[in-house]
Amino acid sequence: MILVDQLTKRYGRYTAVDSISFSVRPGTVTGFLGPNGAGKSTTMRMLVGLTPPSSGSCTVLGVPYARLRNPGRHVGVLLDASAQHPGRTGREVLSLGAMTIGLPRARVDEMLDLVGLTADEAGRRVGDYSLGMRQRLGIAHALLGDPEVLILDEPANGLDPGGIHWMRGLLRRFADRGGSVLLSSHLLHEVEVIADELVIIGGGRIVAQGTKTEMLAGAGTIVRTFDVGVLARALATTGLEHTTRSDGSLLVDGSAEHIGRAAAAAGAVLTELRPAGGAGLEEMFLQLTTGAREEVPA
Repeated sequence: MILVDQLTKRYGRYTAVDSISFSVRPGTVTGFLGPNGAGKSTTMRMLVGLTPPSSGSCTVLGVPYARLRNPGRHVGVLLDASAQHPGRTGREVLSLGAMTIGLPRARVDEMLDLVGLTADEAGRRVGDYSLGMRQRLGIAHALLGDPEVLILDEPANGLDPGGIHWMRGLLRRFADRGGSVLLSSHLLHEVEVIADELVIIGGGRIVAQGTKTEMLAGAGTIVRTFDVGVLARALATTGLEHTTRSDGSLLVDGSAEHIGRAAAAAGAVLTELRPAGGAGLEEMFLQLTTGAREEVPA
């Protein structure tokens, strides 16, 4: 369980995170979304005690992260896969982690197998790893202590499509066993596939949050026609609001049936008519976060 309550971070006159509140319940994956500089990374750093908040509070499993005894056994964290020591091998990174939190050496082999790093790869220095390999190592390190909570910032960076599919299944199984996952990612489709709840932040403030089903229920319907002007007038006449997308199609706040009836009455031939579906999160994200200001580096 993660609980964020009126969390704020200021740097001088600049407010990077502005009184945000949300929770991550056991058994769920919460997608934490926002443009670059929105305050996502600052929030995650405050969650794990790396950045002190200016006001408000954040707790993990009921207490501030710094008060957890042996936190690696309760919370798995991946904030920057490139922060691993480049001179150590992958196996050494995990072995030191296991020693620090009091785990047997056998746990290292289990994690290497889990994330798909071979014995040869585990024996190579991290500085020679690809970004995808460093991400797999970082995920292994986060899962090392068999935690109850995962806090992951852009864990899919550098993964190929097969790796992204693997990670999606891994996180889904973790949540289905009762774990809590806070996942930040720019890959909106992947978040839409795996997340149960969404928190969207822009300019340091939460601009929308709720269950994925609730938030995307009003995503609308995508319609395409050669007679855009005719259809647009027909939609306006029937009170159906719409916006024109970059590809020339229309995103309409209405059902396919109502749109079809309006088009038929106006004599507009439709070439596409479908629920917004996968485009829904992208459209909503862009609408909610347009104009978000840049974040000052910590």
